Amino acid sequence: MSLRSYFGESIAVLESASQAWTQNAADEALKTITDALRGGKPLLVCGNGGSAADAMHITGELVGRFLIDRQALNVICLAANPAVLTAWANDCSFETVFSRQVEAYGQLGAAIIGISTSGNSPNVLAAFERARSMGMKTIALTGERGGRLAAVSDYLFAVPSRSTPLIQQAHICLYHYFCEAIERELAGPNLAEPVGALRQ
Repeated sequence: MSLRSYFGESIAVLESASQAWTQNAADEALKTITDALRGGKPLLVCGNGGSAADAMHITGELVGRFLIDRQALNVICLAANPAVLTAWANDCSFETVFSRQVEAYGQLGAAIIGISTSGNSPNVLAAFERARSMGMKTIALTGERGGRLAAVSDYLFAVPSRSTPLIQQAHICLYHYFCEAIERELAGPNLAEPVGALRQ
């Protein structure tokens, strides 16, 4: 495959995703997140493998900053603490490593983003089930049709593709959009102008 053809496939998937996802769904998911954060509730984020890296990426942008200098936001990556992950997976089960942390950090009115290219990751599914039992809103970033997460998601953003790398690329575009929108909504009108990635 040539570089041009790979970029062509990537562009096609992004275009399909942009048509599959409505602005209304994005706005409602964003309102859920900003309402939680504004109310002092956490946003939890989880995923496995590359999606764990994406979960850490989202958390880094929102705890730190994306484009605007502002107050830190209460965002927790459930894939980032190796002591918790390995202790619980070793002593209990890997399937519940995220749901256990939802029990610890979640609360009524909070929100969780779960990232799974298949939509079938057992530990993300268990985290969503636990979150919903606590009155939290669930936002899923998945691949085609959403897998098992579709049934337990308040907001589903399923990339119309079965290619893991192309799905992940679309996820990055979506959560970068979310990060910018969340930041602009919560930063307040008197903070500095956007500075982009110039400091990185």
